[in-house]
Amino acid sequence: MREAVIVDAVRTPIGKREGALKGWHPVDLLAHTLQALVARNGLDAARVDDVIGGCVMQVGEQGVNVARNAVLAAGFPESVPATSVDRQCGSSQQAVHFAAQGILAGSYDIAIACGVECMTRVPMGSNSNGPGMPFGPMMMERYKGVTFHQGIGAEMLAARYGITREDLDAFSFESHQRAARATEEGRFASQFVAVPGLEKDEGIRKDTTLQKMATLKPAFQAGGVVTAANSSQISDGAAAVLLMDAKTAQELGLTPLARVAEFALAGDDPVIMLSAPMPATRKLLRRAGLQMADIDLFEVNEAFACVPLAWQRELSADLAKVNVNGGAVALGHPLGASGARLMTTLVHELRRTGGRWGLQTMCEGGGLANATLIERL
Repeated sequence: MREAVIVDAVRTPIGKREGALKGWHPVDLLAHTLQALVARNGLDAARVDDVIGGCVMQVGEQGVNVARNAVLAAGFPESVPATSVDRQCGSSQQAVHFAAQGILAGSYDIAIACGVECMTRVPMGSNSNGPGMPFGPMMMERYKGVTFHQGIGAEMLAARYGITREDLDAFSFESHQRAARATEEGRFASQFVAVPGLEKDEGIRKDTTLQKMATLKPAFQAGGVVTAANSSQISDGAAAVLLMDAKTAQELGLTPLARVAEFALAGDDPVIMLSAPMPATRKLLRRAGLQMADIDLFEVNEAFACVPLAWQRELSADLAKVNVNGGAVALGHPLGASGARLMTTLVHELRRTGGRWGLQTMCEGGGLANATLIERL
């Protein structure tokens, strides 16, 4: 039996829009992360069977297979292949799935799943500019009169679950507090790639207050509840996860952090767009034969604060186990990097706390979601 294990996972500190990472070309930022990953594990990059990179805005500086360009920029041998994938916000979580599946199938012995997004340099929406819409006449005929917009979807999700502005702001305030505490306690130190000029996540607002949050106007809908304060931040960053067959890791003298135990996908309403983490989580747990109470730590992407809150209400999750070191509201959400960033945070926190099971899920454009279960080793 082959077993897909995570040997290491790293990420850059996350930069805010127009912040410390604005001068980094996304190819170079991902390359810098890949270099650090192989260096700290003493790995000969020539042994890597594939590099799978998530990126959402695959245009301009992030176009023409950004993962392959990063592999070459990192100085890896030209023999190391790479591909770029787009499952929207879950792109690099999908990269982890593809890498693990390739290992389990025997197609890979060693693979790197990674992701990058420099939203300062390649703004959100850059890949849908130009003549025509990306959806096509037949899809628009099916969904007559609707607008595919995540902000409006967030308002719809909050309304469906009766989530108030106060609920959203309270959750978001706690995200900042948890992220600030994790930073002060050095919880992220083991996962950071050193980046000149940026030593910690740039978006954390330790001194924010609920009173300040309450002054912000709704961002997407008049009289709505979703604001900039309870939504994820526009960010720059990269992350990478090193996966191997367990036997290969043993042969190289590397100690795995966790094994990829199960994965699942789900599709749901593409108009609300943000509700698929619920069926994805259910499918994952059913396949694994586990219950919510069995899971020690959850990472549920905070694209909007209403997503983990709706997920929690639907599945009766213990919020004390969810995003214990803060989430995208505080840390930021560099789209294509976020899946690998969440996995990096999850695997290192499981190691720190001694928990056994970790579950990651995130909403994705188009009404999609990935869910991944890992077991600490």
